[in-house]
Amino acid sequence: MFKHTVLSLFIFATLGSSVAKADNFNVLKQLSTKPVQLKEGEYKGNYYVPSTLNTITWGYLPNKDAKPVLSVPSGSTVTFDTVSHEGLLEDQGRDAEKFFKSKGVPDEYILDEAKTITKSHLKHDFHKDGPHIVTGPIAIQGAQPGDILKVEVIKVEPRVPYGVISNRHGKGALVGEFPKKPQQADASPEHPERYGNVSVFTPIEKNAKGEYEGVLKTESGKSIRFPLSPFMGIMGVAPNTSEPVHSVPPAMYGGNIDINELGAGSTAYYPVQVAGALFYTGDSHFAQGDGEVALTALEASARATLKFTLLKAGKDKIPGQEIVQPLAENAEFWITPGLDPDLDEAMKKSTREAIRFLNKEYGIDEAIAYAYLSAATDFEVSQVVDKTKGIHAKIRKADFREFAEDASKVTTP
Repeated sequence: MFKHTVLSLFIFATLGSSVAKADNFNVLKQLSTKPVQLKEGEYKGNYYVPSTLNTITWGYLPNKDAKPVLSVPSGSTVTFDTVSHEGLLEDQGRDAEKFFKSKGVPDEYILDEAKTITKSHLKHDFHKDGPHIVTGPIAIQGAQPGDILKVEVIKVEPRVPYGVISNRHGKGALVGEFPKKPQQADASPEHPERYGNVSVFTPIEKNAKGEYEGVLKTESGKSIRFPLSPFMGIMGVAPNTSEPVHSVPPAMYGGNIDINELGAGSTAYYPVQVAGALFYTGDSHFAQGDGEVALTALEASARATLKFTLLKAGKDKIPGQEIVQPLAENAEFWITPGLDPDLDEAMKKSTREAIRFLNKEYGIDEAIAYAYLSAATDFEVSQVVDKTKGIHAKIRKADFREFAEDASKVTTP
């Protein structure tokens, strides 16, 4: 059984002579080299999926023809060890060991899986394929089209005490303005600097309150410090197609939905498209601002522990009575995404879905629901950088406490 390696103290050099420290951070090495049900330790009883050359895809999501790496019954809890693509891509040299060592990271703090992926012959076209390393899929036994897969996020744990924030040519909210350095025609993994892209290495440091923060060093030597809120940028089910499914644009099956509300304690619902559902995850973020404007969040490898429950239409209670696109909730909000290449259309789709949800879940007249959303609901920009843009409504659950009280009276003997 693997024992966490405790970093009593490590120092990463950033921006010349500046340094940042992280104390007592557990580097989470993989628990097994293959998918298994764990028999001991902290995750005893959980199923486990590592990121190996046999359990990942690079740049694409699983489609209906994908072979599951593991099959689990409804009600199972699964722990995934995922690997971030940042530090592994061609414009970073496609050499995780070399890239992170150049930032001052000791060899033992670079994930073995990252080294293996970049040293392998796994095909990846930087200009054509998506960047993401996607882990899975797993099959949920008995799942069929028309069912709903409920995914509860139990924990998202940083595997390493650092991440990377990147901006690339042709991507981000300010295409043509950033990055400032031009790209050269002969850019290659052998000469990654010629891409002209920007990757900001970002260590994690514990503050005076004992909380971990992302640390961005500035040219003045002073640091920008911001809180961490880890979540999985990619979660979803396989679409009903045999065509390759690019990892960047999110869609009705989920995928790269990049909603920063989906951390520990949240729940996502996905309409099952194919037998087994074929769930996958990846693209872990330690922190992300709404919009994700530069292109990436604070990207870094994470361990995600998720619980899967299969909901059958006509048998199990389904939020909003039916789910035709991803829906999410946390302790405070119901969350209805809207997805479209046009941000205005994404806003309309999120609004329509919020109205539909309120009408079906609470029996509220659509005109009243529309008025409520206008007065009391925030619509936030999930991201504007994934080809298909995202808006999500945050419907405050506390506003519907009278409806909850009525439901309690009906169900209480």
